[in-house]
Amino acid sequence: MRKAIIRKPRHIDPFNEPARALSVLNKPLWQWQRDLLAPHCDSEIVVDDFSGIPRDQVETLVYSENLWFDEGFLTAFLQEARRRGRPARAAFRAEDPAFLQQGLRALTRSYEQRGDLFYVDLWYFPNGPSDHVEPVIISSDAREVGYYHIPGYITGQKGGLVWWLPRRAVCAVDTWVHLFFINIVFGIFAQASWFEQRASDPSFRMQARWRGLIEGKPPSASSAYVKVGKNCSIDPSTIFQGPVFIGDNVTIGPGCVISQCIIGKNVTLAHGNHFHMSVLADNCFFPWGASAYFSVFMENSTAGQNSSIEMSVIGRNSYIGAGTIFTDFNLLPIPLRSQVNYQLVEIDMPVLGACVGHNCRLGAGLVIYPARMIESDVVLFTSPTRRVIMKNISYEESDHHATRAADLHPRLYPREHEREQAGSEW
Repeated sequence: MRKAIIRKPRHIDPFNEPARALSVLNKPLWQWQRDLLAPHCDSEIVVDDFSGIPRDQVETLVYSENLWFDEGFLTAFLQEARRRGRPARAAFRAEDPAFLQQGLRALTRSYEQRGDLFYVDLWYFPNGPSDHVEPVIISSDAREVGYYHIPGYITGQKGGLVWWLPRRAVCAVDTWVHLFFINIVFGIFAQASWFEQRASDPSFRMQARWRGLIEGKPPSASSAYVKVGKNCSIDPSTIFQGPVFIGDNVTIGPGCVISQCIIGKNVTLAHGNHFHMSVLADNCFFPWGASAYFSVFMENSTAGQNSSIEMSVIGRNSYIGAGTIFTDFNLLPIPLRSQVNYQLVEIDMPVLGACVGHNCRLGAGLVIYPARMIESDVVLFTSPTRRVIMKNISYEESDHHATRAADLHPRLYPREHEREQAGSEW
């Protein structure tokens, strides 16, 4: 089968990069798509729009560059489309609780709504492109799971906050919040939830106990729950709560607590680090005492000692200074807002952290307000006038411009229109 990829070059704030280059579950989105489709497709073309796809009679799968889908969603779509033997487009019902939950409904721009259906940029053609397609409706089969409890005396409401965790997931990347949902909600949280259901099977529990006995570990830290790559050094005092996936050449020092995380290759956790339901991409480094909760770190990122990062996304090659805190809850009942297509939009999320772009340097002891963005290539020095980040920070507001050493921090990620104006200079 041939695959046709429709380009989506629009940059995603604050990274100043198209969606295809951004990291999802420790892979660039383009590589995630390629690996997932490798068993199904043997050739590839890239086009600017639908009209650029050849009209020859070849079995063809078409999708856009900014579309993430998991194996369950892809398999369900292909099986049903091939069974019908007619041109088809993936869709989901508006009342499905998972695909547009919370902030995704206000921020998503890549779906086409017709009546009670949302159409996704994923097509199947048994004999080449056609103008007439029928929807293949994919159900998420999601279940409701609590993730955050705020005392009622703070919010005036009873009960915790919940996410819908799908068995089959799809998400178009239009903002950094979509990256958060892909990595955390549709990614490791959903995987952990379904893993827990599997772990309730008596035979699996027996296997975990047996492995723990042989390995000298608690069952939840045994190889049944924790997958470790090659050439890793893990201190025996490390506490694991699976599922945890660890890549090659990882060093984990004493006193670390790791629950339900993905850890890439060449990652170092010095000692006393706490990570819960987070993605630590390749070559990240964390000295003592750093912690993260529901957060994503792209490649080559670092968070200093005693930093606390919650429900946030950190771009590649970025540094978070010691003691810096990313808050995720508005103290006043004011709706959070996030930016999409250069406009601030209210989002239905009671808690959300912040997003830091690529190649950023944040000083020690900063406090970042919820839902704020720091653009790629920004440097923030801690000072009496720069202690609390209450608004989005653009590259022009970076503190390094006022120093004599400004040239030592080159700009690597200009905005889309600036890159086009500069041509090959970038």
